[in-house]
Amino acid sequence: MNQKHWHNLSWIPAFIIGLGAVGLGISWLSHPEPWILDQPPNEALLQTTFADLFTADINRHLPDYLRMIYRFFGWWVVSIGLLIMTFVKVTRMGTSLARNSILGILLIILIGIYYMVFNFIPTSPFKIAMHILAVLWFISAFASGRLEE
Repeated sequence: MNQKHWHNLSWIPAFIIGLGAVGLGISWLSHPEPWILDQPPNEALLQTTFADLFTADINRHLPDYLRMIYRFFGWWVVSIGLLIMTFVKVTRMGTSLARNSILGILLIILIGIYYMVFNFIPTSPFKIAMHILAVLWFISAFASGRLEE
């Protein structure tokens, strides 16, 4: 494979990771009850159902609070995705510093997400997305290693 192909394989997967983050964030931002998107793992973590939780009088405003927290989280994920996409687009990961910087940060993020999911919400439906992100990261890292300076 020539250097142009390796270069494309180094930046396109990283850009897709950012795009995926934007997509996930928008889903949390736009869903009317975003806690339902990962209801089973949340209920397993809480050791109660949302229905039981919301029926208690003291929790009557809990749905509003959860909506706000998930909206904040969604906006945060969208923001991170936009930052990743912008960095990758602007730099095109044309230098080893750009490639190593973004891939290092993405690796730390992926390790943190894996740790949290497998220790706290192992039944999360987002595990598939995490594995896809990890494969994209490995493709980008492998291709980056094949590039000649």
